[in-house]
Amino acid sequence: MPTAFDPIRIGRWDLPQRFVMAPLTRNRASEGEAPAQLNAEYYAQRATAGLIITEGTQPSAVGQGYMATPGMHSDAQVEGWRQVADAVHARGGKIVVQLMHAGRIAHPDNKNGIETIAPSAIAAPGKIVTPTGQQSYPTPRALETSEIPALIEDFVSASRNAIRAGLDGVEIHAANGYILHQFLAPSSNQRSDAYGGSPTARARLVVEVAQAVSEAIGADRVGIRISPAHNIQGVLEEDEVQTRATYESLVDGIAPLGMAYLSILADPASTLVSDLRTRFGGPVIVNSGFSSVTTLDDVNEVLEKGHADAVAVGREFLANPDLAERWRAGAELNEPNSDTFYGGGAEGYTDYPTLQESAERRSA
Repeated sequence: MPTAFDPIRIGRWDLPQRFVMAPLTRNRASEGEAPAQLNAEYYAQRATAGLIITEGTQPSAVGQGYMATPGMHSDAQVEGWRQVADAVHARGGKIVVQLMHAGRIAHPDNKNGIETIAPSAIAAPGKIVTPTGQQSYPTPRALETSEIPALIEDFVSASRNAIRAGLDGVEIHAANGYILHQFLAPSSNQRSDAYGGSPTARARLVVEVAQAVSEAIGADRVGIRISPAHNIQGVLEEDEVQTRATYESLVDGIAPLGMAYLSILADPASTLVSDLRTRFGGPVIVNSGFSSVTTLDDVNEVLEKGHADAVAVGREFLANPDLAERWRAGAELNEPNSDTFYGGGAEGYTDYPTLQESAERRSA
């Protein structure tokens, strides 16, 4: 069985190892939700991840959920992402942008008063941080069937923008309670048209987005992330039979496309993950979830047991820009500061030292 440091080809990318950098929201976009030099520095520092999957990036203005998250729908945002792509490529890395339409996980105060949309007019539970403090999620407007093609086109346009910016590809975010996941789950999708009411109908939008984006930029530059039964942000998939049927329909719909990868956030050892991997037939990346930090031992265990082709690693990359070097050397890791995860500037973002920098500080 392969180990963490065996190379792998995923999509059109030859990667030096079998762990990649997972998408991590950092809320540090600049004016106009465009990446700036600070963001380029952050991603470039982590180029040895082999493949970086960026933070969730809205494909349209209405798709923004949180404050200071980047977009991929304006010329300024494309130019900002070009800085990022150039910086990562200069250090030998590959980078794909995760396209995340937040749907009902949003508030108008975070996006210049723009309305919130979703598959059904059902508000998410809980609250969201806004410029004036935490506020309850508003009840979204349910999309009309006639509006679905425009939503799909938002993902297509953003994908084309990503390639125009020089990024290596895109990851379609159909997980973690955001709009595509909202369509997948019966708790948030109570539609009676062709996009709701049955497992196949609930999966239809995700399949159509994947088809359209793959046709637009090439399937071997497109990944997709799912999180079956993650049960987060009020997007509940508690009926095991229905959940399995929905995700089997989804994967059966995208398998013929020849996409770069399927990323699954779930227990890697679960029967569902194994079955979906078989149905997909291409590279599968797994992420065990948010409850614990993914260690090098965890990565090797997943690979040794044949649960996936690669593993997405999140928090360890936050504090260790040179994580691959540290893991290879068996070196001590920096501890992340959770107080600086979201928002702010360089502190807790670009100021974590590499192994070399730590050694230089000790000898100074």
